Amino acid sequence: MKQLLSIPSFLDELAWRGMVHQTTPNLAKHLENGKRVGYIGFDPTATSLHIGSLATLNLLVHFARAGHKPIALVGGATGMIGDPSGKSEERKLQSEKDILHNVACVRAQLCDIFSRAGLPEVDLVNNLDWFGPMSVIDFLRTVGKTLTVNYMAAKDSVKSRMDAGISFTEFSYQLLQGFDFVQLNRQQGVTIQMGGADQWGNMTSGTEMLRRLDQAEGEVLTTPLITKADGTKFGKSDGGNVWLDPAQTSPYTFYQFWLNVADEEAERYLKVFTFLTKEEIEAVLATHATAPHMRHAQKALAEAVTAFIHGDDALAKALSATSLLFGAGTFAQWQALPEPELLELLAGVPHYMLAAQEQGVEKIEEYDLLGQLSTGTGNKLFASKSEARKLIAGGGLALNLAKADGYEVLNTLPRLCGKYILGQKGKKNFFLLEL
Repeated sequence: MKQLLSIPSFLDELAWRGMVHQTTPNLAKHLENGKRVGYIGFDPTATSLHIGSLATLNLLVHFARAGHKPIALVGGATGMIGDPSGKSEERKLQSEKDILHNVACVRAQLCDIFSRAGLPEVDLVNNLDWFGPMSVIDFLRTVGKTLTVNYMAAKDSVKSRMDAGISFTEFSYQLLQGFDFVQLNRQQGVTIQMGGADQWGNMTSGTEMLRRLDQAEGEVLTTPLITKADGTKFGKSDGGNVWLDPAQTSPYTFYQFWLNVADEEAERYLKVFTFLTKEEIEAVLATHATAPHMRHAQKALAEAVTAFIHGDDALAKALSATSLLFGAGTFAQWQALPEPELLELLAGVPHYMLAAQEQGVEKIEEYDLLGQLSTGTGNKLFASKSEARKLIAGGGLALNLAKADGYEVLNTLPRLCGKYILGQKGKKNFFLLEL
C-alpha cells in the first residue's frame, strides 16, 4: 500500500475519486481535529461479499491510510432481520445457522483482504454480541423508546415501502443499525459511520440515537452507489453476482469482468476501485487515449483490483489464462496442461457433459447436438438450433481452436486430458465439452 496520507486529506482524496455522496455538516471539521475511529457495517446475507461491496470496503482502506482507526462490523444480528433499503419487497429470512455461517465466512474474507491491503489491525466486530443477550423488553425500553414512529416512517427506505407493505421486523431495522453506532461509540469511541448512499437514513438514525441517549455527536459519510453505463446495479453480471470468494467467482472470471467494462466506465472505476494515485491514473488514461482498442485502462483496472482481492499469485494465473484463451496459446500448449491446472484455468467457463451414445454418431450436425446441451444450472449452449446453425455458418464456432463446419465427428477429435474438447462460441465465450 501507499504511504499514509495526512489526516486532513481524507475527504480531499475521496472527493477527487468521486466517492463522496453526502456528509453530515460537521464531518470535515471533526476530521481535522485528530485521529478518529470510524466503521462500516456489512450484512452477512451470503457466504461472500460481492463487488457491489467494494466501494464501501475501500472507504475503510482510505480511512486507515489517512491515519484513522477503521472498524468493520459484520452484522450477525442485523443479518437476521434484513435491511429494507433499496428493496421493493420483504427479504426472505435465513436461518440462524446459515447467518452464523455467513458471518464466519465474511469475517475471514475481510481479514484476508485487509491483510493484503497492509491493514491487519482492522478490528472486526459482530453486533450479535450486544443484541444477542438483550431481551425483547430491554430492546423496546432501551432502543425502541429512542426514536418516534413518525421519525422512522419519514426515512426513504421506509416511505417507499409503505404502500406495498412493510413488516415490523424490517421497519425496526434502522433501530438496530442506529444502536450499533451507540454501542461502538461507547465501547471504542467510534464517532463516524460510513457506507453506501442508500444507508443515509439508517445512519442518521444512529446519530440521532447518540444525541438522545448519550448527548454525543456522530458524523456520517456516504459514497455513491455505483451503476454501470446502462444504469443497471453494479455488482451484477449476466450470470449474477461477481463474488469476492474465488470459489464462487474464479480469479479468471473476476479479472475478465473488469477487463470488459466499457471505456466510459473505466476512469470512474479506476478511481473508486483501485488505490492508484491521481498521477498514475492520469498516466493510464493518457496511454489509453492513444489506442483505446488496446484497452489499457481496463487492463490496469483488472490487474489492480484482482491483485487487491485475490493476491499476486491469483492475478498471475488469471493473466496466464487470458493469454491462453485469447490468441496467444496453441492447442499443443493446452494439451500439455495437467487436468487440475486445466480445470482451474477454465473454472469460470461453462462445462457440458456429453453422453456416450451421442459421441459416436457419424457426421452429426453440431447444431442438432449442441443445441440440446445445457449445464447443471440449465444454461444452454445455444438458445435454439437456428441460433447454432447461423453461428456455425458464419464461422463463429470453434472446437479445439479450429473452426467447426457443423459435421465434425466429436468422437474422433483430439481430447485434452483424455476426455475434454475445448469449444469457443464467438470470440470470447469458451466452453468445455466432457466426453
